[in-house]
Amino acid sequence: MLEQIENWIDATNLKYSSQKVRCDKFSNEFYGFYSSEFLKNAYYVVVDQIPKPDFAGLREMGLGDFVDMDAAGITYKNTYYLLPEVAKDLRVHFHELVHVAQWLKLGPDAFMMRYISEIQHVGYNDAPLEKMAYALDTQFASKGNKIDVLRHVAQTL
Repeated sequence: MLEQIENWIDATNLKYSSQKVRCDKFSNEFYGFYSSEFLKNAYYVVVDQIPKPDFAGLREMGLGDFVDMDAAGITYKNTYYLLPEVAKDLRVHFHELVHVAQWLKLGPDAFMMRYISEIQHVGYNDAPLEKMAYALDTQFASKGNKIDVLRHVAQTL
């Protein structure tokens, strides 16, 4: 199943490659949270509909609610997808970049296994990977102390 998902992710990222925008455009806004080097290797795409894999196997694993969930954004490896209504919301970009950092730290197989397991066992809202992203985007939005997100992700995972 993981290979099928990763193949779908790679095909999706390739399909949208001409529409990708490099996240280093946020270097000033995210200074102190994300390095310029990290942002140069992260991308986003604004889409009218969030792309999600919809394999029968995912539903059989109990992930139907996740597949059907209305999401404003989703991250696949170093690329995240946003709906137009949130494309200018820095907090949403920040949140999705936390997931880019998680993908980078864990690697595709470990990230997917962990994310799927968390969704299956505690649901989306209580999934630790999501809770981390929400806590960090709250830190950013509150204009609190800057935190090196990559270091935090590496130390926390």
